[in-house]
Amino acid sequence: MTGSSVGSERRPVSRGLRRVRALLPVRADFVAMTRNPRRDLLAGLTVAIVALPLALGFGVSSGLGAEAGLATAVVAGALAAVFGGSNLQVSGPTGAMTVVLVPIVAEHGPGGVLTVGLMAGALLIGMALLRAGRSMRYVPAPVVEGFTFGIAGVIALQQVPNALGVTAPEGDRVLVVAWRAVQEFAAHPDVTALSVSVGVAGLMLLGARRFPTVPFSVVAVALATVVVQVFDLGAEPIGALPAGLPAPSLGFLDVSALGSLVAPAVAVAALAALESLLSATVADGMTVGQKHDPDRELFGQGIANLAAPLFGGVPATAAARTAVNVRTGASSRLAALAHAAVLAVIVFAAAPLVSRIPLAALAGVLLATAVRMVEVGALRAMARATRSDAVVLVLTAAATLVLDLVLAVVIGLVVAGALALRAVAGEARMDRVDLREGTDAELPGAHSEEEHALLAEHIVAYRIEGPLFFAGAHRFLLTISEVADVRVVILRMSRVTTVDASGALMLKDAVRQLNRRGIAVLESVGALELLRREGREYATTPEAIAGARDRLREAGVLVPGHGAAGAKTAVTASVAGTHAGAAAIAAAEEAAR
Repeated sequence: MTGSSVGSERRPVSRGLRRVRALLPVRADFVAMTRNPRRDLLAGLTVAIVALPLALGFGVSSGLGAEAGLATAVVAGALAAVFGGSNLQVSGPTGAMTVVLVPIVAEHGPGGVLTVGLMAGALLIGMALLRAGRSMRYVPAPVVEGFTFGIAGVIALQQVPNALGVTAPEGDRVLVVAWRAVQEFAAHPDVTALSVSVGVAGLMLLGARRFPTVPFSVVAVALATVVVQVFDLGAEPIGALPAGLPAPSLGFLDVSALGSLVAPAVAVAALAALESLLSATVADGMTVGQKHDPDRELFGQGIANLAAPLFGGVPATAAARTAVNVRTGASSRLAALAHAAVLAVIVFAAAPLVSRIPLAALAGVLLATAVRMVEVGALRAMARATRSDAVVLVLTAAATLVLDLVLAVVIGLVVAGALALRAVAGEARMDRVDLREGTDAELPGAHSEEEHALLAEHIVAYRIEGPLFFAGAHRFLLTISEVADVRVVILRMSRVTTVDASGALMLKDAVRQLNRRGIAVLESVGALELLRREGREYATTPEAIAGARDRLREAGVLVPGHGAAGAKTAVTASVAGTHAGAAAIAAAEEAAR
């Protein structure tokens, strides 16, 4: 084996190792944890207090139980804090993820959810290695707002059975399940659970307005638990919890079921990536000097989701608790680690107390959380911004409620992209211009008014402005192909911003249509190459007009005493444009080949 071949084999390997190394924690991450440890520990304690009822509630809503939510918050919270790409992210079970997991539990059982978590973790690591994190920044704001609004609605609907104190009806569509729960409650009303859930939600929402620094979720849940126990109201509790995390195990893994779980795993991975990167972006905007690494964040979430199922945890992602972490003064990963440690202590030391919390109280916590997720001002402003933004927002929200979350985001992105292309294509213009307009210098060779009249009669000039690409090329094709009763066509392309293969093909199709009418202009997609060979490409409009005049003289049109009648029928095309425009056309031609 030669030295060159050995080197070529080593280069991809070393490149891959560098890419993996770039995703691992660095010394600076740990140094930052020693700068303000007291403030970070206090922030972590506050976040843990806020996260406890949410972890319990989302665990119950997922169908795997409160212990699954706690295991996720502890294991995934710690690992994502160490390996993630943000100093401020707090990860754990979330409402959005719960929405995706409910139908998976119904179809594949708890083991299917744990397997999906493993597969999603592997997919997230693969996305990080492929550097897919940076592409998530292109998600439009209306899609994000519509997605968030839809998730809030789904979370609220999921809590209806527990809030009403009825057994959750069968089904995987939240609208149907919520309606059936309401019907069952109407047939056998019991106001105990409803009073507890409404009381908890009301205390959280009203208390947060007056005293925003007080963790009213814990206060409300504790108060509801005490009232239910003292007055023996009979509200259904969470039930027994294990005093600690289970030993890691892969006993849930069924290799034969992996094929049927690929689609759910892709959905979970896509949602984890989207929610985590959006949360990290919001955290960056709330601070000064903090900036997350999107690929490292995907890697950290992948590691967390690989590990959480081993301990019975559900798939995790970064959550709204990140905002609480930032507001309480966190500055490093120590805060998120402290949050996971506090929850671990609660799991080991306070499991008997936690097991007495009424399910209706957790439903109230999640109802209040759903209400807080809706930014009415942002929704109103976005709906009023443009009609396109309003359409994308409403469509994404409706699809989130009716369909699954990933499909809702895809629909939102497709519609937003189509509307954006339509807007960009609308900016492109092609106008017929006077030959003397915008000529950068006096035309070479003086000409009389009679000669100018003949030029105007036999030459047509068009100025193309903006992008010449597939979304608007057909409109230009119709305009150019309808040219008639002229002998020279000048295309002024100095203001063309971009040209794609469709734009180049548009020129080719226009030429074909002109050729069918006996006009030999261009021969192939490589139009400019042919013009260059035949001397028909010009750098400026004056030069193009001068070249056109020379060709008309050769055809006898501008010979004194002759007119248009005695001239030989021939039409030539000249292109006037800058070097940048020519380079864009050349690139499009190469793509078209």
